[in-house]
Amino acid sequence: MSVNRVDVLNRTFSRSLRGYNPEEVDNYLQEVAETLTRFGEERARLTNLVARLEDDLNKYAERENALRDALLISKRMGEDIKNAAQKEAQLIIEAAQNRAENLTNQANQRLARVLDEISETRKLKAQFEFKVRSVIEGHLKLLELGQMEDIRLERATAALNRRAETNRMESHADTDKKLT
Repeated sequence: MSVNRVDVLNRTFSRSLRGYNPEEVDNYLQEVAETLTRFGEERARLTNLVARLEDDLNKYAERENALRDALLISKRMGEDIKNAAQKEAQLIIEAAQNRAENLTNQANQRLARVLDEISETRKLKAQFEFKVRSVIEGHLKLLELGQMEDIRLERATAALNRRAETNRMESHADTDKKLT
């Protein structure tokens, strides 16, 4: 049963001989009506307050959901960024390892070429030394032959000089013999 101020004020009671004092009843009804008015106003105020608080609660719940979603998205993005950074770091490491391996291979190939060039240079040096020795030995043999030839020439010249001296002496002796 819902009773409001107007209902209380319009309520009439039957009269009896020994009934209540109508003035007291009217005063009491007036107080009850005022109390109901205050309760109604308080109820309206509280209803408005509840509605406003429910709105605020809904807004806070929406914000909480939005924050939770944002937090989840941030967490996922953080994990994605972390995973992407790890993948990128792995790719960089692999690229660096490949580059290091390539550089090592190139260095090894260059070293092999340099060693081949050194070996070839040693062979050329040995060939050059052999040729120079051969030329020097040839020249030494020529010098030795020249010296031997000089010795032969000296001997032949000495022999010829001796013969010529002998011949001169003989011719002088013959001339002396003829003159004598």
